[in-house]
Order: sequence, then C-alpha cells, then structure tokens
Amino acid sequence: MEKNLYYIPPDEKCFVEVKEKSIEIWQTYDNDFGYVDEKVNRIKNIHNVGDNFMYMVAMFDSSNMRKLALKLSKETRKAIRKRMIAGGNSSENIIF
Repeated sequence: MEKNLYYIPPDEKCFVEVKEKSIEIWQTYDNDFGYVDEKVNRIKNIHNVGDNFMYMVAMFDSSNMRKLALKLSKETRKAIRKRMIAGGNSSENIIF
C-alpha cells in the first residue's frame, strides 16, 4: 500500500518557504505570554521529514492559513493543496 502523500515531505525549497513564512506570520502577534516564542521555536526545530510540512500549516486557524497562502509561491501552495486532499480535505474548502 502506498504511503499517503500527506506524510511525504515536499522538496526542501517548499519546506523552507513554509517554515520562513510561518515564522513571519507568528511574529506579527503579541508575545506577552510566550505563545509566539513557543510556536516559532517549535517551527525552527523541525526538519523536512514525515508530515512536518503539513504540521506547520495545521498550526494556523483558517484566517492565518489565508495569510500564509498569500505569502507562498504557486509551487508551494500546490504541494500543500495536494497533501490536504490526500489527507481527506474537500477540495472546495482548501484555500491553497
């Protein structure tokens, strides 16, 4: 049985792009309680294995996913979209 695409890492370029843009978005928020540091440190310390690519995306609510989608290249949005569909999301509800 073929492994679900959701759990297959993308190319390094897409992974780094999501990592950088995710950190950018988190750093726009108030860090009074250390929440931003927690999220950013978690992202900084992950590698391009398994579903870590999608893990970074899943850290966001739908509003922040829209912000992320606007910051990403077409290639990276496509890699996310394919994995979301493979993970069981309806294509009509995917903003990437």
